Amino acid sequence: MNTNIVISPGKYIQGYGELERIESHVSFFGNAPFIVASPSGMRLTRDIVENSFKNKGKNCLFELFNRECSKNEINRLKELCEKNNCDFIIGIGGGKALDTAKALAFYMEMPVVIVPTIASTDAPCSALSVLYTDDGAFEEYLILPTNPSVVLVDTKVVVNAPVRLLVAGMGDALATYFEARACKASNSKTMTGALTSTSAMALAKLCYDTLINEGLKAKLAVEKKVCTSSVEKIIEANTYLSGIGFESGGLGAAHAIHNGFTVLEECHNLYHGEKVAFGTLTQLVLENAPTKEIEEVMSFCVDVGLPITLEDLGIEEINKEALMRVAEASAVEGETIHNMPFDVTADDVYAAILTADSLGKLFKGN
Repeated sequence: MNTNIVISPGKYIQGYGELERIESHVSFFGNAPFIVASPSGMRLTRDIVENSFKNKGKNCLFELFNRECSKNEINRLKELCEKNNCDFIIGIGGGKALDTAKALAFYMEMPVVIVPTIASTDAPCSALSVLYTDDGAFEEYLILPTNPSVVLVDTKVVVNAPVRLLVAGMGDALATYFEARACKASNSKTMTGALTSTSAMALAKLCYDTLINEGLKAKLAVEKKVCTSSVEKIIEANTYLSGIGFESGGLGAAHAIHNGFTVLEECHNLYHGEKVAFGTLTQLVLENAPTKEIEEVMSFCVDVGLPITLEDLGIEEINKEALMRVAEASAVEGETIHNMPFDVTADDVYAAILTADSLGKLFKGN
């Protein structure tokens, strides 16, 4: 019998100024939260969060995140949490701060509340922490038994982050539907260890439709630091729809190709979602997707400012040896590219990258 599994946060809360009400959303977890915050998260939210708890006669302990989600950092925070008799965890900031809070809660066997200050990836909702060394080198994936207890997104905070981060989040979300579709076609297992469900597919498709219909309007609004209905919908797509979609829908070629491009120094200044966007275009080439579908994706990317050529990725001269290293890294054993409904070799990836680049150049020329 085939098993389908959908995993998600216990509760997802999103709204303008919602952080002011955080205590009412998490009061049932305990009375002494331990709050791990990035430097920007501390600056943007500390007063708001403290006031919310003080109004109910509760205290919270803030601790600054030391920039790397490492085992040493987690152990440092664990000692402080135990010493102060805290009873649940709140993580505030970007990806690494949130991953640290999730890992800390796992080791402490406590609930965790996640408060992203940006909408640049789908990580806030996931049951995963990426662990690094203290020097920032990748160490391992920590697969968590549960998703966060609560994810709270204050769109008033998110719209004040740089617009490029929101656009990068759209790039990450762009892959969600196409990768889930590929996993569904190949009966590949998702991050849940089971198969893609119809509800995960529906959320993934809604994610894509939301990007196409609302992405440009949201970008223009955030450039003016204002929050509109389009902005609310895109933040939800980047964070929740893409989060559920990738974990319960599955990953395919787009993220594997992103991983491949990390071997090139020219791409190190790019955000995750920017590389994923080009990976999505490359996946569509691998699939020999209809021209109309590829053109719709390229049009969206150009409108919001996501890369569709190698030059957009910072690769000004095409070097076959370098691109083959990208292709080989994308197609190593165990990569998610092997969830595609056909066999994929490094040569296939190399050809698809060059073709995607040519299609992007042609599209821009027109």
